[in-house]
Order: sequence, then structure tokens, then C-alpha cells
Amino acid sequence: MRGENYMSLEFPSKSSNEAFARAAVACFAAQLDPTLDELGDIKTAVSEAVTNCIVHAYPDTIGPIILKARILGDNVLDIVVKDRGCGIEDVEQARKPMFTTGGEERSGMGITIMESFMTEFRLTSAKGKGTTVHMKRKIIRRGGKK
Repeated sequence: MRGENYMSLEFPSKSSNEAFARAAVACFAAQLDPTLDELGDIKTAVSEAVTNCIVHAYPDTIGPIILKARILGDNVLDIVVKDRGCGIEDVEQARKPMFTTGGEERSGMGITIMESFMTEFRLTSAKGKGTTVHMKRKIIRRGGKK
């Protein structure tokens, strides 16, 4: 993952690490001088991606989650969240709002939220091999900065 600047983290799929991932990406994204709304969207999208790994990729075990971020030209934040879990059987069905495999307490809106909060969104998955969420967010330059 190359870019103007980058970071890479790996952590276990424990619920306590969702906040860690959100904070790490927020701190990294701060160098782009995002608005609070932009930062909130980024944090929410990362939270959803990591939570999906915890709940769906490793439902009965703890496994690795890989989080990468980089700064691309033109003020773009590029984020990848990857697991090596069970994978998604039907990606198109999983992308539909309200669909979930996580039980009644899950809303089924995670993918929809990620997609709506980011400039670009891509989801790839292979049954038994894991899932990769690739998101980009263009940060609007403020105050005449170039």
C-alpha cells in the first residue's frame, strides 16, 4: 500500500478493538484537516467494517483484522479493512439494506452506512478465506489550502 503516507495495523477481533481502530484512523486522517462531519463519517465507516469482522467473519472465534490506511494525492484517504474469516456467501445479498446474518439485534445496515459515508466503496469476499472492505474518502480542502 503506497501513498504519500500510510499506516498498517493488525489486531484480534475483540470488540474492545473497534474503538481502537476508529481512533487510529481518525488520528491518521487528521493530517488531511477534515471537518468534524467528515471525520465522523470516516470513524463510523471504520467502526462498521471492524464490527462486521468481529460479528460476522469470526462468529465463534477470535481472528486477525488488518487495517490499512494511506493518504493519496488530491486529499484522498484510502482505507482497507480485511479479515481472514468465514467470508460472505452471497455478497450481493449482503449489500442489501436490512440483510444480516448476525441475529435480531443486528440492523443489517453496516454495508449501506459504509457505502453512503465514503466517496468510493468496494467489498470483496471469498467463502472460507475472508472479506476485504476497500473505502476511499475525498476530504474537501478548506480555507484556500492547496
